[in-house]
Amino acid sequence: MPNIKRLDPGASPLHYFGSELRRLREAAGLTLEQLGDIVYLTGSMIGQVETAVRIPKGEHVPRLDTALGADGALLRAWEPAKRSRLPAWFQQTAHMEETAREIQVFQAQLVHGLLQTEAYARAVLGVMRQPGNGLDASVEARLDRQRILERVEPPVLWTVLDEAVLYREIGGREVMREQLARLLSYQDREDVQIQVLPFTTGEHTGLKGSFDIFSFPAQASIAYMEGYEEGWATADPRHVRARSLRYDLLRATALSPVESARLIAHVMEERYAHGPEPGPDPVA
Repeated sequence: MPNIKRLDPGASPLHYFGSELRRLREAAGLTLEQLGDIVYLTGSMIGQVETAVRIPKGEHVPRLDTALGADGALLRAWEPAKRSRLPAWFQQTAHMEETAREIQVFQAQLVHGLLQTEAYARAVLGVMRQPGNGLDASVEARLDRQRILERVEPPVLWTVLDEAVLYREIGGREVMREQLARLLSYQDREDVQIQVLPFTTGEHTGLKGSFDIFSFPAQASIAYMEGYEEGWATADPRHVRARSLRYDLLRATALSPVESARLIAHVMEERYAHGPEPGPDPVA
């Protein structure tokens, strides 16, 4: 008889998802391999998902739900489980993104996670990470956060980027071309506004670092800053008001969205559109 690993649904949202998947599969009278054949996955992979050893991709969950006739049960179980792919300290921030009516962002170093391409996100998240150490799951979790911008009623996302973000070559020229093109793709959307704070501004109210402000329909706004290993959030009206003033001044100082798009297009063409990727220095 095979050694079947016992599951603890209360251990985490991912364990609960795995236990639900196993329960539904067994109720349908399917082996791991039979279910795998239906949804085009290996039985081994499904077994690893059931035991929370492996995290499924978001695109797999609707297929599994349909194949098992779960009527949305797996989709509902996946909602809390997918946040488990994020660092514990960031999960509350992801919830704020999902529930906010408006998100105001100032980024001094990087393109904000809600606007990153997959390749750009992979380069950022891969820094100081051992190969294969959960990178795929982290990248997918970051991209999954972006689904809030695809909703019928998405939040308003207002982003101010320091001009340095356009020139910091994350992942190489091709990655940056794709990333700047992604920023330009939002030009016709009223709910996503992108401004660039030019170098010529000199000193400005965001010199102390990047920050976000989340506004909600029925609760106080929250100011948020991210550190290396954790984030800091506050709903203290004094701190939120002070941060909001900084943001208003940044937005007033930055280029308009139209002027910002012209600058982004210029940098993409001038810096990243021509020539091969730089190779290693020739050996003398």
